[in-house]
Amino acid sequence: MDEKLGSGTSASRRGFLKVGLAGMGSVAVLGALNERAAAQSSDPVIIGAPLQLTGGGAADGIEFKQGLELAAEEINALGGILGREVKIVTADTESGGDDVITSAGQRLIDRDGASALIAGYNFGSQTALQNVAADASVVYLHADTARAHTELVTKDPDRYWQSFMYCPSELYYGSAFLNFIKHLEDTGQLKAPNKKIAIVTGPLVYSINIANSVKDDAAKYGYEISLYESVQAPTTDWGPTLAKLREDKPAFIVVTHFFPQDQAQFMIQFLANPTNSLVYLQYGASLAAFRDLAGDASVGVLYATNIGVLSGEVSDDFTKKYLAKYGDKASPNGGAQTYEALHLFAQAAAIAGGVGKAYDGEEQNRKVAARLKASIFRGPTGVIRFNQTSQQAFSYPVETNDPSLGMAHIFSQIKKKEENGYIISPTPYETAQFELPKWMNT
Repeated sequence: MDEKLGSGTSASRRGFLKVGLAGMGSVAVLGALNERAAAQSSDPVIIGAPLQLTGGGAADGIEFKQGLELAAEEINALGGILGREVKIVTADTESGGDDVITSAGQRLIDRDGASALIAGYNFGSQTALQNVAADASVVYLHADTARAHTELVTKDPDRYWQSFMYCPSELYYGSAFLNFIKHLEDTGQLKAPNKKIAIVTGPLVYSINIANSVKDDAAKYGYEISLYESVQAPTTDWGPTLAKLREDKPAFIVVTHFFPQDQAQFMIQFLANPTNSLVYLQYGASLAAFRDLAGDASVGVLYATNIGVLSGEVSDDFTKKYLAKYGDKASPNGGAQTYEALHLFAQAAAIAGGVGKAYDGEEQNRKVAARLKASIFRGPTGVIRFNQTSQQAFSYPVETNDPSLGMAHIFSQIKKKEENGYIISPTPYETAQFELPKWMNT
């Protein structure tokens, strides 16, 4: 069992939040390796990026593209990967299903010559690109937050040695949320009117899995599921769902349907006649697009993500340069994911001696995969350390009590519509305290 982070001094906390300047290893490692190594080839290293650049997932897809571009710019300034320039090539997965996703991934490899695939998340079964990568023997890094990845890799490690999910599975959202609200009650920060939780989920497997993880564990924490509602995407008219919520009057409303534009409409329509309920919105509320659309209706909302930009010097430095490059309306939470994934890949590839080509480079790419499995990498969203069996990132504090060995499961609250939410959990990353939303009775 990992030791708990000591509750000692604020100096200890400040010291921990500074850790990672060396952990952003491409700065320290790539610089040193590139000074010593002659270029393997004059050809660039092509990184294929199958991203949702249009459709329902485009708000994030655009950020993922920008994160990759910023990382490539920094890596190339250090000399690339052993002297080879890193080049990003994108293919639009159109927020579509496996057929479109597979086609995009295959096109990046066969037409564009990609030697690796890096993405944020895509829709579909969330196993399509693992199969593309396996057939071509190229490393694939993604943040699908999907149990499907965990099950696929665990059951057939010989085929899926090259596929890595650089965030934890969505199944941890349930217990993390329940533990969080119980803590609010136990510490007197919230006096809930009842123990009822109403769940609103969407059509995607990700949303359904999170909704079910809350439902399945609620009784263990002393809560009851009083309403379980499913909606389609997109959902602009929340009237029928809100009518049920207003009749039910739950203490907690959990919306796992995560499209930011739909969540914004939910909050605007909810506040026309709010119930005395704490509102939690899954992931989408972390994006600037949600606050832009919801405006004042965004203030007070809680959201969580198991991969997002933290507090501290590493994260603050990234946020400043990301916003300076892409504007105040950009969302560092999205861009940081692919940014650190590319930095991690570049470091692993440089240490392993370079990147192999698709199809005939399996031996070299297995070396890169082995370096990824051995890495403990500190980036803007925390620590990426892979489970050796499932090749997904460990979660803090769900799986480990040591924040230096897991990616933080972050709870944030929006205080101002013009700003990203403030982290209110976990320690040592909190930047603000929980506040009772204005629509709730005191």
